[in-house]
Amino acid sequence: MKRKLPQPAPQRLVLSSASALVQDQQTGRDLVEKAPDTVLPIASITKLMTVMVILDARQSPDEELLIDRQDLDVLRHSRSRLPLGTRLPRKEALKLALMASENRAANALGHAYPGGLGACVAAMNAKARALGLSHTHYVDPAGLGEGNVSSARDLVQLVRIAYNHYPEIRRDSTYTESELQSGSRYLHFINTSRLVRGGNWEIGLSKTGFIDEAGHCLVMQAKLASRQVFIVLLKAPGKLTHFGDANRIRQWIESRS
Repeated sequence: MKRKLPQPAPQRLVLSSASALVQDQQTGRDLVEKAPDTVLPIASITKLMTVMVILDARQSPDEELLIDRQDLDVLRHSRSRLPLGTRLPRKEALKLALMASENRAANALGHAYPGGLGACVAAMNAKARALGLSHTHYVDPAGLGEGNVSSARDLVQLVRIAYNHYPEIRRDSTYTESELQSGSRYLHFINTSRLVRGGNWEIGLSKTGFIDEAGHCLVMQAKLASRQVFIVLLKAPGKLTHFGDANRIRQWIESRS
C-alpha cells in the first residue's frame, strides 16, 4: 500500500495592514484578527454609511443633483472627475460615491439630504449608535476628515448589514466601470478596487478608502474557497498593500481548506 505523504503546514499569515478582521459570513466566526478593536480613521469607507442613510431617506433616485461649489473638497483639495455644473440623478451619484469613491458625489448627496449636510451626518451617527457600532463616528459624508473613525470589528458588522439589507450597495460598489454624460461630454469612471476590476475574485460588496491619516483601507464581502467571508483591512502603508493583504488572506484560507 502506498504511503500517503504528510501535507505541508499552512503558511503563517503576515499582514501589513495595522488592523484586520476576516469573518465567516455564515457562522460569524473570526478567521483572521489583527488589532480588530483599534479605533482608526477610515477615509472613504465612510461612504458606506452615507449611502445607507440616503437610501433610508427614500428620496427619489431620479431627482437631479447639481455639483456646485459647496461640494468642493476644501480640506484636502482632492481631484474629481465631476466638473462644477454637472447634473446627475441621485442614483448615479450613489453609484459614483461607491464604485469610484467620488467625493463631490458624496458631498452632493449630503447637501441634498432632508435638512442638509449637517442632518445627513447626524443621521449617520444616529444609525451607527442604533447598530451598536460603539467605535464609529462620522464628521462628513465623503470621509475626508480624520474624525471619521471606526474599528475593523464595527466595520465587519456594517458590511454585513449593507450586504444583507442594501442590494443597491452590493450592485453599485461592484461595477467595474461606469460612464456619465455631462452636457456634450462623456465622463468615464472605474472602480477604485483593482480586485473588482481584475475579475478573478468573486466579490459581492467592496469599498476602498485613503487619506494620509487612515492609510489605505479596504472592506469586502467575497467568496474564498467556497466560503463567504467579510474582510476589513485598515491603515495599510502602501498604495497596493491592502490589495496584497487581501490576496495573502485568500491564499491562506485556500491553503487551509
